[in-house]
Amino acid sequence: MEMPPVTSGVATAAPPTPSVPQAAPVVPVAAAAPPLGRDLPEKVLGAQVRLGSLRPKAASYATETVDILLDFAHAVGTSDLHLQPTRNGLDVKFRSDGVLQPVSVIPPGGTSSVTARLKVLADLLTYKNDIPQEGRIDKPRHGREIRVSTFPTMHGERAVLRFFGNDHEFTTLDELGNPPQVTARIRDALVETSGAMLISGPAGSGKSTTLYACLRHLVTSTNGSRSIVSIEDPIEVPVEGVAQSQVDLACGFDLKTGLRSLMRQDPEVIMVGEIRDRETADFAIQASLTGQLLLATFHSDTAASAITRLIQMGIEPFLIRSGLITVLTQRLLRTLCGHCSRESSDPAELCGIEVDRARVAVGCGQCHGTGYRGRAMISEFLDVRGDQIGKAILRKADSRELYRIAIDNGMSPLFMHARSLIRDGRTSPAEVWRVLGTAVRAS
Repeated sequence: MEMPPVTSGVATAAPPTPSVPQAAPVVPVAAAAPPLGRDLPEKVLGAQVRLGSLRPKAASYATETVDILLDFAHAVGTSDLHLQPTRNGLDVKFRSDGVLQPVSVIPPGGTSSVTARLKVLADLLTYKNDIPQEGRIDKPRHGREIRVSTFPTMHGERAVLRFFGNDHEFTTLDELGNPPQVTARIRDALVETSGAMLISGPAGSGKSTTLYACLRHLVTSTNGSRSIVSIEDPIEVPVEGVAQSQVDLACGFDLKTGLRSLMRQDPEVIMVGEIRDRETADFAIQASLTGQLLLATFHSDTAASAITRLIQMGIEPFLIRSGLITVLTQRLLRTLCGHCSRESSDPAELCGIEVDRARVAVGCGQCHGTGYRGRAMISEFLDVRGDQIGKAILRKADSRELYRIAIDNGMSPLFMHARSLIRDGRTSPAEVWRVLGTAVRAS
């Protein structure tokens, strides 16, 4: 069977749009597999050849296809594998430095059996293909635990595999790559004995990795003298010295129930994997007001918008003012390939960013023709304990006003950190546009 050629494509999210090489090898912040390198095209080609050698009508087709895909995911160290049903078959892609890259297309005759095989491994209902389902492959081939999510679409069930990392990379605050002043402020916040610290950002921005690094810092800095507990969905990385619990909705053990019960476990630090709804947010803020330090991840674009989102969820401003102490917001930017990037002063390639010149992506064999290898973190740290920001929260100021007050009081925004990476030659203006979008103009 002839397999389609592998190409990559990433649109730069801003005008003016320079000619930018496309997506890059991915090692998510907590990847457990070998790092990507110059042999990535060979790994993609190898997976294509192996898939192309299978016979869709064979009884073992689905099992062998899934094994090949899991082998490939391990070999390239990806964080996500997408199986998208189309009229032409099952389009398989993997996430590489935050950007989806194509692998192959599984012919129509075998698409449903492949998805069914994944559902069997994840202990999902194979006869139910009209509802979303979520499960886990607890004993995968290569040791990395996998979350499997299925979703009904027009052409069949879409499946997304999330590969959890291990505890051997980016384990400490210093390894995360934050500016020294941000790392110091995180450490200061973790000394607090009460209050809530939120780590915010979109999906795939490294929030969980930062959260686990904070837990390890608490364990090591106190020599285990603080009672640290967690309620997670799911447990992504085990941390020695932390009593970690995982929700089980089938048994009625959800985040709200877990938080209520944890309060009777004499905790000093509580970690909530993610605040997703009003009930969890309200209970988390309440817990932070009763003598516990609470750490949690939260989805928001900026540190200021994290506060306004809490208000929109129905949390009273006075509770936020009293309970929330800090918000750390972060993103991951692809870093330029050291072998092929070039310097440019072309305004079209500077994307309107206030720099005289910058290095831009080119693409070579070392970086799979994308111009990028690896990623770097940018962040902004908002201290909510200041008087001005507190008054703004109480009057329900919008995120723009909160943003301005935060900057006036010393917060260095995401864009300032991103621009410093451009000036250092570590990333390109086009990549900053892709990740931050309109935040570039707002800054």
